[in-house]
Amino acid sequence: MADFPGKVNTQTSLPEPQRSFGIPFYIDVNFIKSIPGILLLLEIVCGLLVWALIASTLYTVYPAYGWVMFVSVTLWLLSIVLFVILFLGLDEKLPSVPWPFVLLVFYAAATVLYLTAFLTDAASVPPPFFNQHNNLGASAFFAIVVTLLYAASSFFAYLGWRGDGQNAAGTTVPV
Repeated sequence: MADFPGKVNTQTSLPEPQRSFGIPFYIDVNFIKSIPGILLLLEIVCGLLVWALIASTLYTVYPAYGWVMFVSVTLWLLSIVLFVILFLGLDEKLPSVPWPFVLLVFYAAATVLYLTAFLTDAASVPPPFFNQHNNLGASAFFAIVVTLLYAASSFFAYLGWRGDGQNAAGTTVPV
């Protein structure tokens, strides 16, 4: 036992520095190539068209377009935030959040809200003799397109929620 301290080496090596250049995330290029990524990009583009077409008219004359503008702008901004989170892989930095369930709830709620916005938009299009008819009619068309895109994203989110795509937070409870 007398030779024990002499055989122990207490010198430690320095840890290898991480080469993240101050960026705590990575870019997930495969997300853009996936069907949910393509759908999210299309939702952003078509959602922009919905509110831009309405905003280019005198929509304040028709009170119903306030709801359509609220839904389209809010979901457009939330979709951009969601795209940034998924594209930069920030969802993997928060494994305690049940992302498949969060996506399912977001897309299902967005589908219902956009369906009400589409119905309001389509029912409020003025008669064809107004100059605004083209823009407001086009906004109704793109509103149903965005509704269908959110419905498709809801389907894929449901498949991800029910499938093997669950994270640790979704699998901690024994079945």
